[in-house]
Amino acid sequence: MTFGWSVSQPVPMTAPTPVHGGFDSSQMHHVLDRACASVGLDSANARLLRGHTNAVILLDTSPVVVKIARRGSRISDVQRTVRFVRWLMDRGFPTVPLHAAGADQPITIDGHPVTFWTYLPQPEDPIRAAQLAAPLRELHSLPLPAFQLAAHDNVRAIRTSIRSITSLPASSLRFLSDRADHLEAELAKIEFFLPEAVIQGDPQHRNALHNGSAPAVLCDWDTVAVGQPEWDLVTVEVHCRRFGYSKYHYQEFAQRYGCDVRQWPGYSTLRDLRELRMVTTNARKTAHAPGSLAEIERRVEGLRNDDTGLLWRIL
Repeated sequence: MTFGWSVSQPVPMTAPTPVHGGFDSSQMHHVLDRACASVGLDSANARLLRGHTNAVILLDTSPVVVKIARRGSRISDVQRTVRFVRWLMDRGFPTVPLHAAGADQPITIDGHPVTFWTYLPQPEDPIRAAQLAAPLRELHSLPLPAFQLAAHDNVRAIRTSIRSITSLPASSLRFLSDRADHLEAELAKIEFFLPEAVIQGDPQHRNALHNGSAPAVLCDWDTVAVGQPEWDLVTVEVHCRRFGYSKYHYQEFAQRYGCDVRQWPGYSTLRDLRELRMVTTNARKTAHAPGSLAEIERRVEGLRNDDTGLLWRIL
């Protein structure tokens, strides 16, 4: 789920908007109304900002963004995210802050964990990759929190997604599984050069927001984990290359962070694994987003052809 509510045009909640997180707009409206009422907020005229995985909704009467996780999301995962963000806030780290209205968040409505966040108005200018460098470098230098975070594991996430894909032919599933096997074997040979740290897990342009005159802040901490910072650096590079940014866009990030991960011998293996995770994650979601199937199939064909320059369309 992308928490960058500045990216897509808000859609009125009164419109028959499909939500890809496994529940329709009527259910979403019901959950939103009950969640807001429980913390004294008004949900009238709220606007859906994103709904690809979770529903991200901007309230009309308060500067609050409500995030409704899909049914089946583990409450313990959302609790850990909230605890982690509170830990970041206590340290003064540049993160989108939780909103005070949901003091005991997350709350659960009809099986959906719900969280409340402070809305940050966004200008027209999109976030540049270079703006991710300072907060990511700071994140990677933090001590590990006293509570446990998940261990970052792209291979496990890829295999979990492959088992859940229902929209691709068997030949494509075999290809994806075989590719995972090959890359897992290559990963075992890699020597990482950075110390293990807290990593964001999915740092990219849509997971950061402008913060007025202050530096950009990171958001969407669902994938936070303990792992190798190289994974975060590769993720930024993949997004810059696959989604049409110029080569200078990533180079500026690398200069500000102080490391160009493309110069590291393990780069191509991490790149291919990160891209495989992106493809398989989106393929798993096609059950709720059938309009994305053609793009998934195009990406799979690109992987078959080792086309690292193929531009991807944002899903």
